[in-house]
Amino acid sequence: MTLIRKPAVAGQFYPGTRSALEHQLQTCFTEPRGPHNVPTIGKGHVPIKGYVVPHAGYIFSGAIAAHAYAHLAQNGFADTFVILGPNHTGMGSGVSVMTQGTWETPLGKVPINEALATSIATGIIDTDNTAHLYEHSIEVQLPFLQYIARDHPFDFVPLCLAMQDFETARDIGQNLSRAMKTSKKKIVIIASSDFSHAGFDYDSTPPSGVRVDVFAHQQDTLALEKIQQFDAQGLITIVYQNNITMCGYGPVAAMLIASKHQGATRAELLKYGTSYEVHPGSSCVGYGAVAIY
Repeated sequence: MTLIRKPAVAGQFYPGTRSALEHQLQTCFTEPRGPHNVPTIGKGHVPIKGYVVPHAGYIFSGAIAAHAYAHLAQNGFADTFVILGPNHTGMGSGVSVMTQGTWETPLGKVPINEALATSIATGIIDTDNTAHLYEHSIEVQLPFLQYIARDHPFDFVPLCLAMQDFETARDIGQNLSRAMKTSKKKIVIIASSDFSHAGFDYDSTPPSGVRVDVFAHQQDTLALEKIQQFDAQGLITIVYQNNITMCGYGPVAAMLIASKHQGATRAELLKYGTSYEVHPGSSCVGYGAVAIY
């Protein structure tokens, strides 16, 4: 019997029915903060290796995420996606990959690439389903992929990180690159991460007189500079030194390392925004869409 991982946050982070979800996704692409058009898969010549994509509720970060997925579609999509996300639940192993089964969303089922996942599950990376049961950071990426794929078949590998130190990210990145070289498929790595969590609701208080979204942008600019410099270790160092409350810096660092091994040389910021743009208040979260090629 095929293991089916049921959606954990449908009806919360994104709509729980097909029709409502498709409408929400269309809105993400067409709203003013989005890329303005629903993309179709093209034949672009940019050799995409990876993306940084946010993972908050679609109403807040969906339009920012849409810039990454529009860019992906324009440049030919992929056959397989390795999706790295942080572990928000605390469940499961420190670095967990799910190697069998399918994941379900209101738009259908997405199979795991079992051969690639099994190849990845060595060293620091454990085969573990528990970490994936209720984690949203990977799940919320799948409806975007399904929506832009249409009839284009694809599979994926889910990799969840509770450990986000540089040594762990380095080992994961090197392991991913090694495993990817054995595959003949076009593979893209998605690092699922939000940026600063600033203000009253989070342990990151702006200096007196600085509006919360301005502070988040200031903090996130430091992290984005390291990403654009392909400096994985520098990213983690600056996150620690400046208390940048970026939840997926480990996945981003691992993606940068793997992408560099795959020949990537450029990181392009496609769009930055914050939840303050949607809901001004005493707290906000920063979001960035970055293409790696």
